[in-house]
Amino acid sequence: MTKRKQYSAVFKARVALAAIRGDGTIAELSSRYGIHPNMISKWKRQAMDGVKASFVSGRLRPVDQDAEIKTLRAKVGELVVERDFLSRAFDR
Repeated sequence: MTKRKQYSAVFKARVALAAIRGDGTIAELSSRYGIHPNMISKWKRQAMDGVKASFVSGRLRPVDQDAEIKTLRAKVGELVVERDFLSRAFDR
């Protein structure tokens, strides 16, 4: 059984940037770097998604944090009620 080849992040970035820049077609890049065309497409898509995520407005993050804080506080409240109930039950 053969082990799958693992590529470094630097190599993936180099290939993805070449695909984004249009240094050649996917087939040309595939033969140049010796990897399957589907991998190039996947790495290109991941790179584009990463670039999009880096430009997300900072105003969206606090809203997400506020929602997370609200759910965590609710969970803490549930745990406090549960703890109090169990401590009263064990005192009997």
